[in-house]
Amino acid sequence: MKKATIDLFEKIFSVLKPPPDMTISQWADEYRRLSSESSAEPGRWRTSKAPYQREIMDAISDIKVQKIVVMSAAQIGKTDGFILNPIGYYMHYDPSPIMVLQPTIQMAETFSKDRLSPMLRDTPALQERVNDKSRNSGNTILQKIFPGGHVTMVGANSPAGLRSRPIRILLADEIDAYPATAGNEGDPLLLAGKRLTTFWNKKEVCVSTPTIKGLSRIEVEYEHSTQETWNVPCPECGELQPLEWGQIVFDKENLDEISHACCKCGVISSEVEWKELFHKGKFVAKYPERKVRGFHLNALASLFVEWKEIVSKFLTANEEKKKGNIELLKVWTNTEMGQTWEEEGEQLEKDELYKRREKYNCEVPEDVICLTAGVDTQDDRFEIEVVGWGEGKESWGIKYQVIYGDLKLKGVWDELDAFLNQTFTRSDGAKLKIICACIDSGGHFTNQVYKFCKTRIARRVFAIKGKGGAEVPYYNKPTTSNREKTPLFTVGVDTGKALLYQRLAVQEEGANYCHFPKEKDRGYTEEYFKGLTSEKMVMTYKRGKAQYIWTLKDSSYKRNEPLDCRNYATVALEIANPVLKKPDNTDTPTTQTKKKGRHTRSGGVI
Repeated sequence: MKKATIDLFEKIFSVLKPPPDMTISQWADEYRRLSSESSAEPGRWRTSKAPYQREIMDAISDIKVQKIVVMSAAQIGKTDGFILNPIGYYMHYDPSPIMVLQPTIQMAETFSKDRLSPMLRDTPALQERVNDKSRNSGNTILQKIFPGGHVTMVGANSPAGLRSRPIRILLADEIDAYPATAGNEGDPLLLAGKRLTTFWNKKEVCVSTPTIKGLSRIEVEYEHSTQETWNVPCPECGELQPLEWGQIVFDKENLDEISHACCKCGVISSEVEWKELFHKGKFVAKYPERKVRGFHLNALASLFVEWKEIVSKFLTANEEKKKGNIELLKVWTNTEMGQTWEEEGEQLEKDELYKRREKYNCEVPEDVICLTAGVDTQDDRFEIEVVGWGEGKESWGIKYQVIYGDLKLKGVWDELDAFLNQTFTRSDGAKLKIICACIDSGGHFTNQVYKFCKTRIARRVFAIKGKGGAEVPYYNKPTTSNREKTPLFTVGVDTGKALLYQRLAVQEEGANYCHFPKEKDRGYTEEYFKGLTSEKMVMTYKRGKAQYIWTLKDSSYKRNEPLDCRNYATVALEIANPVLKKPDNTDTPTTQTKKKGRHTRSGGVI
């Protein structure tokens, strides 16, 4: 065989041979060059300057791992280590079609101009792979073509970009900043992920600083991963442990000496002593059996940032918090600790309400104008609250009653009827009836509720159906499209809870203030207040939109019937819409009696 032919075959086989056994960190240490535009120390890349990056980069090039998640602080070099280095590696040694997904098209262009192009220019191993100078190369700002593949940069807000050709490598950067949906086509990360389906050796890398708990995409991805945290050995006892903010020791009057206490031996060591051992650090997985590799890093692990800077930012943010500005502390939590920020939402503490109970010394206080009731239907009982209402919708808890029994039997319904039909005595001797009652028709006894309410429409005993969602109005006009043709009100329970919590938070007696009795036989126990305050309003991510929802404060305690009963009693007031105006006390007794008589039809006075 002629030498020319042999040389030709050798050249062909050199192109076709599989990539060498080299990890991304090894490739970066040998070939990657940092550019002056993006690095304070341009020149050769050294993984030793950020030792925590090695294991993450090598996981990306591990053929056994298909998905990698990195939830981290802002100053740990994640774009260079987990986006640019993989691009260089796959361009040079394992040519593949690559997609880089940025939050917007504009950010994709900026990434290409400011980060990718300088790396291609200054890294000799990549210079000849992409020909940006030729007009016929097919290269643009958002696409770089090289032998065996391409790098396509798209914005998460661009449906067209996410419908592009199949890809093997997806590098998704700052995913918490992605819009909820790409146009009308759905979640951009899911759309991009569908482009990976044709490759057996596909790779997906999701990187981001987290944002708000319950809204953070990267938090969800991390929670379904191995959950690996960076651990370093204690300078004193050598025990591996994560660097945590709770272990940082500092004097705010002298930030030149900041230390970290060992969670094992308790010895306090300086920042320098801890960082000298960073090269011996490793990631420790909470769920090592999971297929998705997930990594978490905070700024304390960075060799690029001094702890003094982190502490200074915290002190500034904490001072702003005292002034009512929580935003700086939120940013610090996300960007320095790499943790999500949990919105407090609307919530109340049971002890505050329990302590403000008062003695009525009567069945119904004199300022009560009318009574309503809310009934929660359970499989083995009714829970009922009777609430008194005064001017400005000031309210008084009158009675909280539980009626136990088999709801399939008539007797327990008769007990409910008798309770709702009873007469209450006000301190001035006036007799009050319940002017309106709302009964929950959800659960397993819907038709029984309909039948019960149908024969008591004249007493304004109505069936209701709760519906969640902040956009749902408190109540709508009733419908009769049910089997019994009885009026059925749809109640916006989330709207009602928000309104109720606003009233419970009022501290001064008067309009909207809520009174509760101290007498033991009325049912207002600690258990009642625990149920009344059992939920909190938090922000969450649902169907592509951020919204507030109500959720249990403690998942182990699900008895929220007192909250529902008060909510139903309140909507009963809105449905009845009585005139909440006390008679003029300056009138003569005769005139006053007549006014009370006129008030009978709306206020329930007999």
